[in-house]
Amino acid sequence: METTMAVILAAGKSTRMKSDLPKVLHPICGRPMIEYVLDSARAAGAQKLIAIVGHRADLVQAALQHHSDVVFAHQTEQKGTGHAVMMAESHLQNVEGDVLVLAGDTPLLKGDSLRALLELRSSQQAACVIGTADTPNNHGLGRVVRNDNGAFAAIVEQKDASPEQQAITEINTGCYAFDTQLMLRALKQLQPNNSQAEYYLTDAPSILQADGHRVEACCSLTLDEALGVNTRVQLAEARTAIQQEILRELMLSGVTVEVPEQTIIDYGVQIGRDSVIRPYTIIERGTVIGERCTVGPLQHVPADSRIDP
Repeated sequence: METTMAVILAAGKSTRMKSDLPKVLHPICGRPMIEYVLDSARAAGAQKLIAIVGHRADLVQAALQHHSDVVFAHQTEQKGTGHAVMMAESHLQNVEGDVLVLAGDTPLLKGDSLRALLELRSSQQAACVIGTADTPNNHGLGRVVRNDNGAFAAIVEQKDASPEQQAITEINTGCYAFDTQLMLRALKQLQPNNSQAEYYLTDAPSILQADGHRVEACCSLTLDEALGVNTRVQLAEARTAIQQEILRELMLSGVTVEVPEQTIIDYGVQIGRDSVIRPYTIIERGTVIGERCTVGPLQHVPADSRIDP
């Protein structure tokens, strides 16, 4: 029986965040950012999730231990993205089917975008599908090079790209859908032949292609979905995007939010129809508000509160 798995890379430090807290645990709208990635993987069809932990692994495991579909693999040394995925081998060695590889610091990923990678892998019987995005803001990002027929040829990093390749606007997002067993074979062939002496996952598609397997590139993601949160500035940008989505869903369900720009509502807050949320109101996670309630203005509703008509 085939199973869809997901490997979530969550072992890195918070160097540019300048924080003692692991990057993937920084909260966005009341929950750790990695939980949005888990949700996206589930929405795409993943049945089991493998979190690769390393820096402050104890904190990451404690934060995610209540998820029954999440298991953990440890990367004790930071030797690159390919090395991180190697740590999941014990969970994958007997699995037939798909495996998504995702970064734990990409909270804007959408399940539909990831599902497109899986569907293309299935329809083309590809060993690997690389998730790509099209953007003119491509500086510093890996370019996806295609041949004259439009098929995937290579991923070329900025520093190695020719002037013609630097003009390419299709970029590698770092999201992949692999055939599980073929991915494991490719990982065994990775070599740290680079200035960082690291094992790069980006080398795996070329290895598979050289071995005669089909590799596809699927431009199903937006740049916003793909960009990781590496600084507090990017954390605020991700929070703004997710907050807008939360407020939009509430308003479409029958809640009046008078001034969305002046309202903060955490993920998972439940509000009944015909309720009104007035400006300068903060409503924290776990709160349940009934129908026809008015909250605010200038009100802070702490976590796990209940407000009835």
